[in-house]
Amino acid sequence: EDVELPDSFFDIIIGNVPFGQFKVSDKRYDKYKLLIHDYFFVKALDKIRPGGVIAFITSSGTMDKKNSSVRKYLAERAELLGAIRLPNDTFQKNAGTKVTSDILFLQKKECQTVEEPDWLYLAADSDGISINQYFMEHPEMILGEMVMESSRFGGMESTCRSKDGVSLKSQLEEVIQRIHAEFVNFESEELVEE
Repeated sequence: EDVELPDSFFDIIIGNVPFGQFKVSDKRYDKYKLLIHDYFFVKALDKIRPGGVIAFITSSGTMDKKNSSVRKYLAERAELLGAIRLPNDTFQKNAGTKVTSDILFLQKKECQTVEEPDWLYLAADSDGISINQYFMEHPEMILGEMVMESSRFGGMESTCRSKDGVSLKSQLEEVIQRIHAEFVNFESEELVEE
């Protein structure tokens, strides 16, 4: 939050954003009351140039939370190129965390639009599990099985469970081929010498 980087500067932003139920203090974005993972998306959209691509690993909360305000903010400024839902044990060995995560691919629009694509909304699958409409329309992008499990807080929550005997690496190699974007070289009208 303290690094000064120019807006509309980067071609590509890639990251595994931190996720949690807390906010970041940044005067430019405080009015949005963003949780930390949403903050990274919103700030990245300002830092990437039009036509640039963002690829972030985030919690499933970005796509599946009931309040669609952050998804609406993103949809007005970027096209969702695709999303991949990862099983909840993907990062268990190297990070000791068990959480359902998504890889989201966004391409910044030339200008802000007012659109309401399907991925703003949630729907219930055949088992009554609430999930983002994108994954309802693209179940092949879920690299596991959506189930309800008891959470560490005692309630029930949806989670993506690994498929037995199926390699995550081979699944990723297959589904990543379904995400397409045209990346155009960008020539700045002004060269900044800073």
